[in-house]
Amino acid sequence: MGKTAVFVLTVLNLLPEKPQPVSCLVMTHTRELAYQIDKEFNRFAATLNYKTMVIYGGEPMDEQVKTLETRQPHIIVGTPGRVLSLAKKGKLNLSNVKFFVLDECDKMLKELDMRADVQSIFKMTPIEKQVMMFSATLPNDIRSVCRKFMTKPFEIFVDNETKLTLHGLQQFWVKLNENEKNRKLIDILDMLQFNQVIIFVKNIVRCIELNKLLIESNFPSIAIHGSLEQEERINRYRTFKEFKKRIMVATDIFGRGIDIERVNIVVNYDMPDSSDSYLHRVGRAGRFGTKGLAITFASTEEDEKRLQEIQDRFLVKIKPLPDSIETASYMNN
Repeated sequence: MGKTAVFVLTVLNLLPEKPQPVSCLVMTHTRELAYQIDKEFNRFAATLNYKTMVIYGGEPMDEQVKTLETRQPHIIVGTPGRVLSLAKKGKLNLSNVKFFVLDECDKMLKELDMRADVQSIFKMTPIEKQVMMFSATLPNDIRSVCRKFMTKPFEIFVDNETKLTLHGLQQFWVKLNENEKNRKLIDILDMLQFNQVIIFVKNIVRCIELNKLLIESNFPSIAIHGSLEQEERINRYRTFKEFKKRIMVATDIFGRGIDIERVNIVVNYDMPDSSDSYLHRVGRAGRFGTKGLAITFASTEEDEKRLQEIQDRFLVKIKPLPDSIETASYMNN
């Protein structure tokens, strides 16, 4: 939906020519997304004199402290846990913050521990600041939490929530038994042409094992999940982003906000746990009006009920997977 570009360009447009250190603080819920946002700031600010820095856990804190002291960045992008740790230690001064941005705010404010960290960080910033919060879907309970961070909030709604489907994205489903999933997945990958594919599974063990199977079957696959060391996670993200691997097996850690422009097929090997999760997953394909294809496996009655909930909520028809799909319908010229 272009949320990142919206707040990146807004901040860069409003920052003074010579801003104070840490004039802008952007936070999000995963390290990969923080890394991506930092890259976007650098891309759009390539000809400007603003300095940025990305901060997240899993990296040596001493090195981050040294960078803060020597580089004195104007824009910080980070995850709440490490940002709060540095601020409490007095190593990250938040007294100059003019812009406070929460990306994927529904995710960040829904989980109690993360919400507590965000609230603590917010209290360390000046009372007068511009607060921006972004989310593709925002339940009413989280919307009320958002308002607590704001004075006279101005809310912008992009279309109705029920219409948040991607027009260039074809969506199909397959009814099958659990023990038929591997064979069907391989058949689909053999049948379809693709630039890049993301395959979503429900847990780390399945992620590791499915990736292993695909590699043994000579597919150019790589896996990303929460048990990887941070440096390895970023390296795998970068490998996929740079088109060095064409298939990514992932848990939901990769399901929100990550933009890989060549991804044109998403496979829900395991049914997502909510309609929101479904929307975020399939939204990795068909970005910005391009064509894409989403295929969801349903192996239980509960899976089929979830699929119906998704169709009812988003007013979309997810059709049974046909025997063949015209390549031009999901591959851009």
